[in-house]
Amino acid sequence: MRATLLHGERDIRSEQVADPQLSGTGKDAIVRVTAACVCGSDLWPYRGVTPTDEPRRIGHEFVGVVEEVAPDVAKVKAGDFVIAPFYDCCGECANCRIGFTTSCLELGWFGSQDHWGHPTDGAQGELVRVPHADGALTVVPAQPDDALIPSLLTLSDVFLTGHHAAVSGGVAQGSTVAVVGDGAVGLSAVLAAKRLGAERIVAMSRHASRQAVATEFGATDIVAERGDEGIAALKDMFDGIGPDAVLECVGTKESMDQALRSARPGGQVGFVGVPNGGPELPMRTMFSTNVGVRGGVAPVRNYVEEILPEVLDGSLAPGRVFDGEFALSDAAEAYAAMDERRVIKALLRP
Repeated sequence: MRATLLHGERDIRSEQVADPQLSGTGKDAIVRVTAACVCGSDLWPYRGVTPTDEPRRIGHEFVGVVEEVAPDVAKVKAGDFVIAPFYDCCGECANCRIGFTTSCLELGWFGSQDHWGHPTDGAQGELVRVPHADGALTVVPAQPDDALIPSLLTLSDVFLTGHHAAVSGGVAQGSTVAVVGDGAVGLSAVLAAKRLGAERIVAMSRHASRQAVATEFGATDIVAERGDEGIAALKDMFDGIGPDAVLECVGTKESMDQALRSARPGGQVGFVGVPNGGPELPMRTMFSTNVGVRGGVAPVRNYVEEILPEVLDGSLAPGRVFDGEFALSDAAEAYAAMDERRVIKALLRP
């Protein structure tokens, strides 16, 4: 089968690899990928920020059709259309049951290894083995129309990561919100804040195409400035004190500083930006302002059932973040397009 491998800095290759096989644990399934995508977090190793010592499979977001299941799998069967979260989880341990499947006691990562030490497939391939089929996979009630595929794919990571930022930031009916970051996660956070009832949503963006999507998703205002100027502009919009919640969707020192200094006293920062570039928590600032910080790696598997019906009935369309579609064989161009900000998010079709 064909799959995407990262060989080193800005060196993505589409290659032939062996088809995955069931591992013998009795819990896994083989899924034929209908659509996958490039994540903003994939760009850190692509850019060399995270080193790559040897070629490896990459990608962690996909939807597809189950081809084969192991003997102990009870909730998923061959022929089911499924959404996979960007990680593997059992769905049964204490951490999964309390809503944090990203801290599953049998956690595994696509493109790395499973709980038992078996290698796992990157999602940017034609087939993927899912180690805990019953725990990780969500079955879509019927084969979806092709037009719904992009929005369903966002439930594997990007939209539900934005949703986690909004939930962690305490966004509720009538909230005022600012979103730091205009990538696919930041734009998803705008839509999630709108869905949760935010009254005013400020998207911090300097790019016209992304400003347009943010406005479509529910942003009421745009702030293009960064740093001290951006913080001052944002505070001026909210009586000099700042919004109730700031959603940090980048993962750098600068983005976290902007988020913390923008929130009103007693406000909340919801953060989901993968930490790269040295983000820090200034305890003196937090102590002085009572600004709270909550968030982290998004437990998207725990959110899927809540959001899926709204995607299926068309009332929620987060798939708008995909503005570039590429064949799997053109994965290198998909990465370059995202790296160069020519597209917001690249969808891959095998």
